[in-house]
Amino acid sequence: MSKTVYLHNKIIEGCKQNKAKSQMQLYDKYCNAMYIIAQRYVKDNFIAEDVMQDAFIKVFKNIQNFKGEVTIGAWIKKIVINQCIDYLKKKKIELVSLENSKIEIVEENNWTVTEDVTFEIVNNAINNLPDKYKVVLNLYLLEGYDHQEIAQILNITEVASRSQLMRGKNKLKSQLKKYNYV
Repeated sequence: MSKTVYLHNKIIEGCKQNKAKSQMQLYDKYCNAMYIIAQRYVKDNFIAEDVMQDAFIKVFKNIQNFKGEVTIGAWIKKIVINQCIDYLKKKKIELVSLENSKIEIVEENNWTVTEDVTFEIVNNAINNLPDKYKVVLNLYLLEGYDHQEIAQILNITEVASRSQLMRGKNKLKSQLKKYNYV
């Protein structure tokens, strides 16, 4: 076992024993990355920080449930994302649920942009979208969730997830037109 893995496991075990020093070490190690993730979902920096703090409270309350099946970072990230979604739901962000009938979504996998479009440009454009599109785009593009998972997380149908993704993509395309979206 490498020294890094040993120290990481020692920090996690300390957190499971409710040791404040270990909790602070875990927080310090992941707080910046988790804050960036929270910012993807909520526009206000102060709210993103609050959401991230609340997520870490959940992390420390539920650390006994961490079994090491995924990395601790992935486990914390999932809690942060869920905390962001819970916040948005409380704020009554309308995630439009559509009837399954009479709607057919054509899956389009062309997300190509020209080389001069950076991740930051795309991320900023996503952040300028209405929340109902931004959340689905973030979950799908940045977090790698599929439509079934998004539907479960947001309590919407898979059809609604696909629809929100396509609508969000179209709005994103129009924002990126000045960069010659291909």
